[in-house]
Amino acid sequence: MSSNLNSHRKHNFSAGPCTLPLSVLEQAQQEFVDYQGTGMSLIEMSHRGKHFDAVANEAMALSMEIFQVPDDFSVLFLQGGAMLQFSMVPMNLLSNGQKGAYVNSGAWADGAITDAKEYGDIYTAWDGAENNYTRMPATAELEMQDNTRYLHITTNETIGGIRFPEWPQVDVPLIGDMSSEYMARPLPWGKFDLVYGGAQKNLGPAGMTVVFIRKSILANTNKNIGRYLRYDIHESNKSMFNTPPVFPIYMFGKVLKWMKKQGGLAAMETLAAEKSAILYHAIDDSDGYYHCPVDVACRSQMNIVFRLPSEQLEQKFLSESAQANFINLKGHRSVGGCRASIYNALPKSSVDALAEFMATFRNDNARDNG
Repeated sequence: MSSNLNSHRKHNFSAGPCTLPLSVLEQAQQEFVDYQGTGMSLIEMSHRGKHFDAVANEAMALSMEIFQVPDDFSVLFLQGGAMLQFSMVPMNLLSNGQKGAYVNSGAWADGAITDAKEYGDIYTAWDGAENNYTRMPATAELEMQDNTRYLHITTNETIGGIRFPEWPQVDVPLIGDMSSEYMARPLPWGKFDLVYGGAQKNLGPAGMTVVFIRKSILANTNKNIGRYLRYDIHESNKSMFNTPPVFPIYMFGKVLKWMKKQGGLAAMETLAAEKSAILYHAIDDSDGYYHCPVDVACRSQMNIVFRLPSEQLEQKFLSESAQANFINLKGHRSVGGCRASIYNALPKSSVDALAEFMATFRNDNARDNG
């Protein structure tokens, strides 16, 4: 069945929701109507029942194992997307007299800053606006203030196509929004108190946010907020405080099994480097026909952004690429251009095919400057 379906599947470079492994989709299809002979779908069952309990527990265990998370962290499966975490982080972690430091690296970091200012004393330790958000800061550029509780970083900016090549060396805990590169590279967990991200960009369908939080900080989180907004309540209830996102958890667990079978985190990191290198080579070897505006050292391995000589050629490129079954290559509406998101499950063959298409398009249109 896979080979037949695969022949009809498009090369999907969507920035989110992401491409999922075909084998995972097929297994879910087979189980959807009758889960393990129960006569009903998993998403029709009680989230308190034994079947979903087993699914959720396995997904939690696999997430800790594959992401190499130490035992002094807990994993939470929440809803509301990464955007709810923009508020939950300062709500829970900041107390009187404490400040939250933020790196403004682009659209998503700016969103986190905007929301956090509603709930605490927030300042920007570095702002990439003057560089048009084309790079991340070096540690020496960070302007940290006294009484800072944490430094919040967006480890990879989906829209701008930049990522932190090295982690900041600061004397306060890091908080990381990893939405668009979740489980694509290892983390130095000793530096972090909390890591979060929506699953839909690299790990599963939309509808779930995965949060890893250091257990030792839970006793000191703010208790004077609504119950759903409290990390300690979700942790003590094993993410079952309310009805959880059942289907995303189910699919998330299947994707994690697929990742483990591929070789785990190390394999995902290697594959990300290989796939991104193919496209950056296609860009850099084009004699300027394609151009990536991002500082080379800070180029994302998940979201490759590029421009053509003119907007007219970009529109032609997008039109012809779509006809050739390469979809979702249009850049974000706020920046324009083109963007290829190459998350974990996107096959390397799709990246090879896109690079070949880019070379052909260039050859066919090299004399046309729009």
